[in-house]
Order: sequence, then structure tokens, then C-alpha cells
Amino acid sequence: MSTFGTLFRVTTFGESHCAGVGCIVDGVPPRMQLTEEEIQIQLDRRRPGQAGAGAISTGRNEADAVQILSGTEKGVTLGTPIGMFVKNKDMRPHDYGDMSQIPRPSHADFTYQMKYGFRASSGGGRSSARETIGRVAAGAIAEKFLKQKYGVEIVSWVSAVGDLVLPDDKIDLTTLSREQVDAHMVRCPCLETAEKMTDIIKAARAEEDSVGGVCSVVIRNCPIGLGEPCFDKLEAKLAHAMMSIPATKGFEIGSGFDGAKMRGSAHNDMFKIDPKDGKMYTTTNYSGGVQGGISNGMPIVLRVAYKPPATIGKAQPTADFTGANCTLEAKGRHDPCVVPRAIPIMETMVALVLADMCLMQEARKNTVPELPMEISPYFCDPTMDGTVSYNGVLTGWPGNENKESNKAQMHAKKAELEAQLAALDAELAK
Repeated sequence: MSTFGTLFRVTTFGESHCAGVGCIVDGVPPRMQLTEEEIQIQLDRRRPGQAGAGAISTGRNEADAVQILSGTEKGVTLGTPIGMFVKNKDMRPHDYGDMSQIPRPSHADFTYQMKYGFRASSGGGRSSARETIGRVAAGAIAEKFLKQKYGVEIVSWVSAVGDLVLPDDKIDLTTLSREQVDAHMVRCPCLETAEKMTDIIKAARAEEDSVGGVCSVVIRNCPIGLGEPCFDKLEAKLAHAMMSIPATKGFEIGSGFDGAKMRGSAHNDMFKIDPKDGKMYTTTNYSGGVQGGISNGMPIVLRVAYKPPATIGKAQPTADFTGANCTLEAKGRHDPCVVPRAIPIMETMVALVLADMCLMQEARKNTVPELPMEISPYFCDPTMDGTVSYNGVLTGWPGNENKESNKAQMHAKKAELEAQLAALDAELAK
């Protein structure tokens, strides 16, 4: 299907060589300031033909200028569906003439032909990475909503190209920024490693071949309580989103496959209460910010493996649609490695998942009935920020011996209410 999400929902449309691509985004909250320029930032990071990246990217050059068609007025969202469109301009369908009857090895040509009995004859159609423009545009809106409402930060980077892996100790996940990632065209935040990755990609291109890689993502300040067990667990939805991106072949979160090699006593993330704010956290993060399919407030860390791009210029013995043996030397302009341009796609797909989950948890948080405390001393109101309240009264965790964390929470709430009261007094005085 071409629709993703439940409450915050996007439908993408368009093919690589049609008039254009775009999306319709439903569920965007009203009264949020939104401009084309804000959306364009992520589209510019995704687009082909970026300055300086030609040596490791496709030769196709598209401006990918987005146009908002509906859902906003005077730069403010209306709460109605937002339609966005990007024109295709730099197409060369003639590059695919000789390949129209030869399914490219490991590409979608064969499967699309078998599934539909017909397919886009050039550019890859819906299987092309051009389709991701709609995702990125929609996800840019989701990112703004998450940042304004919850302070969420999403940063992706290239952590491996071929067999060259960026060592974990080369980056600080608590401070890593998109500016650091974008400092090098390969989008690895360690410049020394980035240069070596660039050499690997250039070598593959020189041989008319391609190479795969791995992209990682860190999500900071994620609200607690996101995820809908059992089948819509947060990591399941993130995996769904990541594995829907073209060329992806693997997904892991937290300790991932390395966790299978550990003992439970080493892998378990122990809980502590921060005396400053009374909120619980874990001293380690092998869970990757998700436990039981629900976010726990710790940073979420995930990794996605990308295969080498299938369309290469190197001669390959294969067969055409008649079954006749032939040799394919693919024409056209294609990425020798997709991971540098996958970064904004991953960030925005993550944002789409989180925005959808946030709307679900907000609905739950704001609709729970009151419950008498004598039923259980351990129930609390659904939360998204880690504070503990009972029937709307901020109290902190029961049994806290020194009560300091409870007081910290109540003082913070008092200050918030006093600020709101002062603002109302100022309005009344006008």
C-alpha cells in the first residue's frame, strides 16, 4: 500500500519518470506554523545533484522544490489534509531503452512485472528512490510537530560503508547534531572515517560497481509510553518504517544481534530515580529506549543495513523476459552507494512513526477515568514525560522515603502554574 500511519497518516504518489511526485498528509494538528522553506530543508538533504556529492552520488540533478497545495493558510496549518507536490524535471527515459526487456538483477523489474502484468518501463517506477520525496516532505512536518510539542531530536548518520565500520567511541550520541553529520558529503560525523568511506565508494564507482552500508539513528527526548502492544510495538513500527525504504535489508535496535551473545545479568538495564526531578531512568541502555514495545524515555538507537544498489554499469550475464541469455550493462544515472542520501529519509520516517504514536498516547492520556487510590497503591496516570500523578494530582512514586523527588516534581508544577497565572494577570491588566 502507499499509505502509512493511523492518526498521523501519509499517502505518497508518483513515479521516477512521471510528471512529479508528492504526498497527502492527514492528521496534522491545526494552528501550527508551516512553510515550504521548512520542508525544503530535508528535501535538499535528500535530493540528487547536491553540491560536492557528485563523486559518490547519482548524476541526476533535481531541484526538488516542494509546493504546498492545500491544508495551510497564511503559513498556518488548518488541520485539514496537506497536499504537497514536487516536479520531475531531469528525466532520461531513453537511458532505459535497451533495458526495458531485461529485468535488472536484484531490482524490482521482474517482481513488478509479475505482480501487475505491467510496469513503468523506465526509472524504476514506484520502486525508485524518487518515491521517498513524499515521505521526506511529510516527515518534515512530523519533525516540526515533535520538536515543538515534546522537544524530540532525531539524528541519523552513516555508520558503515562496505566492511568499514565507524567505531562507537568516535561519536557522542548525547550531542551529535545534523550539522556534524553534514560536515562531510558521505554523512559520517568522523571526518577521518568519512574520507576512508568516500574512497570505498569512489573505488566501486570506478569499477562500475556499487557498495552497501549501514545508517544509524538516535532519538533524544522521546516521550515515554509510545507503542501499542502487541502488534504495533514501537520497535515493530520503526522496523516497518525503516524496511519500507528502498534497498534496506536489515534492522536492529539497542543491542540488536549483539544482545543475543550476552547473559541476562549483563544485558538488563537497571533502574534508578533521579533525585533532581523524581523521574526514573536506566543506568545502561541495551534496550535501546524501548521495553515491552513501549518507549521508556531513554534515547532510542537503531541501525539499518542497505544493500549495494542493483543497477550497475558492470557487464553481468543474465536473461531477458523471453528467457534468452544476454549480457546487461545498465545505463542511466545511479548512486554507487545509497547511504549518504538515505539519512534524511530515515530521520523523517522515524518522525512519522513517533508523531502517529504521540497522537495515540495523547488520546489515552487525556481520556482515562479517575480511579480510587485504595484499589491499588501502584496505579498512576498515563504519562509521556515521566512525571507521576494520581487522578491528576502530582505526587511522585509511592514509598519514596525522603520525598525529595516528590517535592521536586511539585515545585516544578507549582512554578508552571504560577507562570500561567502571571500571564493571565498580565492579560487582564491590559
